Amino acid sequence: MMTSNIRHNVTLYGKKECCLCDEAMEVLDRVRAAFPFELEKIDISASPELLQEFGLKIPVIFVDGKRAFNYRVNENKLRSLLTA
Repeated sequence: MMTSNIRHNVTLYGKKECCLCDEAMEVLDRVRAAFPFELEKIDISASPELLQEFGLKIPVIFVDGKRAFNYRVNENKLRSLLTA
């Protein structure tokens, strides 16, 4: 099986003092060790628009611009998204 050299982009929308955001980061870091990807963390507390959009649903994780997870990251699903 060929592994592609495509770098995926993963974006986590969250904020400080968020247990689920911390858990999501642990999963992202674990998967990232095996399947490198670009990771962007966006703190929604600085933006009224983002707070309104994501406020009660964080963390929200996008993979390559598509919403993939709310609240928790499914590690197996994330791996398959990164290897598809």
